[in-house]
Amino acid sequence: MSTKTARVLVLVCSTRPGALGPAVGTWLIDTITPRAGELDVELVPMAIGDLDLPFLDEEEHPSSGLYAHEHTRRWSALVNAADGFIVVTPEYNYGMPATLKNALDYLGREWAWKPIGFISYGNTSAGTRSVQHAKQVVTTLRLVPLGRTVAIRISDAVEDGQIRPSATLAGAAVGVLDELVRVAHALRPMREGARPGLPPGPLPGSYLRRLTPDDAPEVTVVQRCCWVDEALANDTLAIPALHESPEQIGEWLATWHVMGLWRDGRLLGMVRARRVDTDWHLGRLGVVPDLRGQGLGRWLLRTAEAAAEPSCRRIVLHTGVHSRQNIALYQSEGYQSASLTGDDGTVRLTKDITP
Repeated sequence: MSTKTARVLVLVCSTRPGALGPAVGTWLIDTITPRAGELDVELVPMAIGDLDLPFLDEEEHPSSGLYAHEHTRRWSALVNAADGFIVVTPEYNYGMPATLKNALDYLGREWAWKPIGFISYGNTSAGTRSVQHAKQVVTTLRLVPLGRTVAIRISDAVEDGQIRPSATLAGAAVGVLDELVRVAHALRPMREGARPGLPPGPLPGSYLRRLTPDDAPEVTVVQRCCWVDEALANDTLAIPALHESPEQIGEWLATWHVMGLWRDGRLLGMVRARRVDTDWHLGRLGVVPDLRGQGLGRWLLRTAEAAAEPSCRRIVLHTGVHSRQNIALYQSEGYQSASLTGDDGTVRLTKDITP
């Protein structure tokens, strides 16, 4: 399971005065909140009526992402920030409410590769035909509908405008949340890879993204597997990358410029950089062992060099004095070794930055 918090938007769809939807939404939130705490899920309740969305009034197609109206931009930000959705919907004439269809139609890429679950309510069919109708639409938007649902028959489950306590319904609602969270975490790599503006990497399907403290668990794994070779080559375990905790890694991820190469949710390699006076210091250049020999380290090195701030005049890096493969790579890229070796068993290499 991912260590990242999942943000789930709970959307109550009916805007009819006196509708049962708000009561169903309140019951749902009250029912699943304890489980959400266990799963590290942030629930965000929202009523479609509070969005003030008129019938779709954007001139540009939603796939363009060009929004002229503030109500669209607000809706876009809410959906974009979510990892998944639970929709509370009635059934109107064998279909979903027009309010839900309109809200879906407003946006495009913001929906992609996110799970959506349904809590329906109604009389004869308990709202299930509304859900079937909605599933045809959401799959076109690359949303992923869940198999689990909750269907509430009003005559059986409602008393005085409220949902009667029911262990069966409560268990079904928690089941929807459980499945939603599992699918949301599984789809996270596809959501991230589809984000606009991410530079492509050297391998098919790979991309470059700046790392943040949230990535500390993945960085911990990469460091532990990559720096074992350094320890063997230099006959020492006194290498910080082998001993840092995720908390310590999170601290330097917040202060260094760190780039990571990703594919399908896996961190393939990384490099960090920062300016010290007029020097651009590089470090922690590593590639997972099973992908070495494919030029990824050289590609990351050049990427980090290209990110040097304009005021920098020299690039500086360190490696183990006996790390022959590393030294050969750096020398082939124009680095010069310093004549003195540090007390920590490392050698410094430098390269002038050409104006």
